[in-house]
This record gives sequence, C-alpha cells and structure tokens, in this order.
Amino acid sequence: MIREDATIDAGELYDVAAALGMTDQQVRLCIKRVVAEGLFTHEGRGRKAVLHATEDTRAALAPELDYLRLMYAQDRRQASWDGTWHLAAFAVPETDRTARDAMRNTLVELGGAPIQGGLYVSAHPWEERIRAAASDFGIAGNLTTLRTGDLAVGGFTEARELAAHLWPLDRLAAGHERLLGIAEHVRSALPTADATERITLAITLVAEFDRAHDPDPLLPP
Repeated sequence: MIREDATIDAGELYDVAAALGMTDQQVRLCIKRVVAEGLFTHEGRGRKAVLHATEDTRAALAPELDYLRLMYAQDRRQASWDGTWHLAAFAVPETDRTARDAMRNTLVELGGAPIQGGLYVSAHPWEERIRAAASDFGIAGNLTTLRTGDLAVGGFTEARELAAHLWPLDRLAAGHERLLGIAEHVRSALPTADATERITLAITLVAEFDRAHDPDPLLPP
C-alpha cells in the first residue's frame, strides 16, 4: 500500500485491513509498532493520518526491484547465463551466533543453496551484496568468495542436475502453481470490485507472489 511518494493513507489502510479480517485495534497496534521500529513516521490522527516511509524502509525496497527486473528479464529470455557458479564460505565462532545466523539467512534470501557447513552457492553474481552484509554483521574477515565454472557436488556436475540436487524445485514449482490460481481468481474478481476491494485483491495477490518468489533463487532457464 506504499504509494509512489512513499506514504500510506491511513484511511485506506483501515478499510483494506477490515476487508482482510483485521480489527481497527490490530491496525493501530501495527502502526504503533512500525513507527517504534523506525520503519515509518506518523502524521495526523486516526483515519486521516499519513504514514511516511523512512529512508531505511525506502532503501530496503531497492534490492527487491533488482530481483524483479531479473525475474522479468528471464521470462522474456533477455537474461543469459555464462555458466559461472558463485560460492561463498564463512566460519563464525559459536560466541558470535547472532552474526552467523544473520549471514546464513542473508545467503539464503539472496538465492543461495547450502552445499555443506558454511558453504553456499548461487548461479548469480552476489559478491557485492554478501560482502556488504558481512561488513554490517562485523564478520567481513570471516568471509571467502570464489567463482567457478567447474562445480561438482555429491557426484553431480551438470548444471540441471546440480540445480535439482541443491534447490527444492518441486516445492518452488508448487508455489508458482498456487500463485497462478490466486492470480486467476483476482482477474475474475476485478471487473466488479470497488476501490477497497481492488486494493484488498492486490494485497492478496502480492502476498501470494511473495510466498512463491521469496524462496525462488531465479535459476537461469
């Protein structure tokens, strides 16, 4: 519901939340929480209020745009692959478990698959992002990156075999099938939907879109 000027209209937010089965009290608590966490600032009261996304929130949206551009480029057959695998390895002491877990989560969120303890692989360049993440977590000195066109894991060496071995392709495909079903429902409901229903349908579709695409490593076709 964030508009192009990085604001959210509270009146629309309450209406859509009600359509999705949420109470006004739940919305107020959510608003209070995102403001307390520094994700938004709050101007005005009640339904006439406006939420403004902070710089950190705006910045957090940027990587998603890059991800979406790659996805659509792949769909249009405009994204080729040079056959290079990108690997990252890190070893963090148990005493710094928080940084270790954060690094692991970042690698998975960027589409990486675990090969063995502390070693992850991606089909896409990710070095700049993971080095930045390691620096933010204070473990830059514990990170190793490398690239290779000659990867063998568990006896698999061919790209398609490696992909099927490292990533849960069936589960990813099922997520896209669910997304297709929701998209067809939304398309059929849009012609008779009012303004609030349209936003509600959009949020329903976006939620399923995220559910399907968040774990998707966007492997080269």
